[in-house]
Amino acid sequence: MYPIEEKYVRTFQLFKWKDMPCAFLPLDHNNNNESWYTPGPELDSFRLSSKSHWDIPVHVGGGKIIHALASHPTPPVFDGPEDRNGKRNHDEIRFWADYISENHEDSSYIYDDRGHYGGLHGKYFVVMGDLNADPFDGDSFNYAVRQLTNNELINNSVIPSSAGAIEINELDGGVNLDHCSNPMYDTADFSDTSSGNLRADYVLPSATFDIADSGVYWPPTSDRLFDPLIGRFPFPSSDHRLVWVDLYV
Repeated sequence: MYPIEEKYVRTFQLFKWKDMPCAFLPLDHNNNNESWYTPGPELDSFRLSSKSHWDIPVHVGGGKIIHALASHPTPPVFDGPEDRNGKRNHDEIRFWADYISENHEDSSYIYDDRGHYGGLHGKYFVVMGDLNADPFDGDSFNYAVRQLTNNELINNSVIPSSAGAIEINELDGGVNLDHCSNPMYDTADFSDTSSGNLRADYVLPSATFDIADSGVYWPPTSDRLFDPLIGRFPFPSSDHRLVWVDLYV
């Protein structure tokens, strides 16, 4: 059993989008590129996080604490030409890139829900969650997740994969056939006439860890658990797949 250091848990649900320096706040192209959100009460109250961002320190023994950095950014779709969801998704992901930065100026603007400023306090972390962004395909703004997948502070030497994703990619066809990413890395089964199957879900350990093993729970259709747990649309559980990573601690 690994206890959570509850006293040091940080949440960032109340952080305002406008308070991120150089934020990609959407513009209204039909109104002289004015702010898409009304300046004043609307913009001043609009949060960056579409759910929350959590920093959860977990004590794993031997004096070592691992920070679980969890979030679920908005999908970068379901908007208009202002791309408000795409830009919000980008900045929700950027939040973690700034938070873990070794340059404390990068995270100095961040404040948590208790009013404390600054970024990560610790050397071991794992960024995790449904980030709703693929590094090569889909509709994310400026390939948002590359802020993490190309980050030298994160161990990206091993990418979780599955055989099932390859099979489903071949069965689904559609826009998947035009994707740049290797389908073995997909974690989500989306519409084959819009975004297609993508790598949307992540477990990204800090570079201070060595990776023992990893995978995506997406068994082939011949597996006895495929139909009850994974299935085809409409899915019995979710259109996202479980991602796991084993670390040497």
